[in-house]
Amino acid sequence: MPAGRGPAPAPALGQKAGNGLARGIQRVTASALGPYQSAVIRIGFSATYLLFLLRELPHRHELYGPDSPWHWDMARQLIANNEAFSVLMWSDSALWFEAVYVLTLLSAAALLLGWRTRTASVLFMAGVLSVQNRSIFMGDGGDNVIHLMAIYLVLTRCAQVWSLDARRAKRNAVRNAERAVNGLAPVRDVVGPVLWAVLGPVLLFATLTDGLGGTWWLPVLLWVIWLSSAAWWAANRFAPHGEPRTLLDVLANLIHNATLAVIMAEVCLIYATAGWYKIQGSRWQDGTALHYPLQLDYFTPWPALSDILASNGVMVMALTYGTVIVQVAFPFTLFNRRVKNVLLVAMICEHAGIALLLGLPFFSMAMIAADAVFLPTVFLVWLGGRVALGRERLFSRLPRVAGGPGASVDSGRVPGRPGTDRAGTEEAPQRGAGGGHTLVG
Repeated sequence: MPAGRGPAPAPALGQKAGNGLARGIQRVTASALGPYQSAVIRIGFSATYLLFLLRELPHRHELYGPDSPWHWDMARQLIANNEAFSVLMWSDSALWFEAVYVLTLLSAAALLLGWRTRTASVLFMAGVLSVQNRSIFMGDGGDNVIHLMAIYLVLTRCAQVWSLDARRAKRNAVRNAERAVNGLAPVRDVVGPVLWAVLGPVLLFATLTDGLGGTWWLPVLLWVIWLSSAAWWAANRFAPHGEPRTLLDVLANLIHNATLAVIMAEVCLIYATAGWYKIQGSRWQDGTALHYPLQLDYFTPWPALSDILASNGVMVMALTYGTVIVQVAFPFTLFNRRVKNVLLVAMICEHAGIALLLGLPFFSMAMIAADAVFLPTVFLVWLGGRVALGRERLFSRLPRVAGGPGASVDSGRVPGRPGTDRAGTEEAPQRGAGGGHTLVG
């Protein structure tokens, strides 16, 4: 063998593996992955809980308020044992309950629109945990998913697209460029620091009075977010292109990407455990499990439709076995994009059927929102484009007033330039302009 030719493949293979690892690290640190998927999760879960709170508005006192059968003293004793968090335990007055309920409604609406998303996500988490932990026997499986996702959303950069924050960041970038040409100082954010200054004393009061529950992670999480907000503001204010700002971006991207992976694992775990538990049930094994809930008055909002389905034995058996197959197989199909997308459509249709036939709309909305983490980016971009096109057509029918709702907010875009397509799906800048989801706002 000629000298020098034998050991050549080993260094080449090691170099290839090292380059792949470097590209992977660069990918998870340089950007927040899945911007459209995380935006859909944000919109889906905030819309689900917002609609739930609005539907239960006439019954809020009986479910979670002073007229609840699960009295405030009983809830306080249970929370003292399980160390849960609920700001509704700070006071038993009806006025305090109304304030918390309204604040939860407003935070859900703000998170849905992507307005000051970091603050809105924290308030949304506090509201969801407070309301659910006040009367834990009022929920179902969908409430458990919302409970977890409300915590995860705090750790994600879920307002890079399809949010008011992203829209404001793009506008500020344009305005700052114009002001820089004229020698003026850049636009300063006022609302973010005001929210930070207002919520700081509230957090301090809750900490000193043991109002954050008995767990260690919640106070740590809230204080880290509050303190990092100041660091983020200082970096944007004094060194928008310096190393501290880059370091904060890297940390935020790492946390976002890790949380997105946890959400994906959570969804897979939900379906895997549900499917394998169904396999162990005799009614699921003989294909008759779906028949029985269709005979219960509580789960038959459309009795005639339920009777038609329940009377068809072949359809009942096919749906019963199909549900088990889809749930068990889904985690194993993530390595094949086409098969995964087919099963994803099947699961979304399954939850839509549960909402229609069994009268569980909010459970189905929560699960569909969780499934959205696996939706293809191409489809979400296409969907965003269709929504933006419909919006433009709607506004085009209205009288056009300068700066009014009929005026296009994207008139300054240049066709064909990356990140400036007319579909309204471009990402917000992540450097200098606030990123659409900063730790301040």
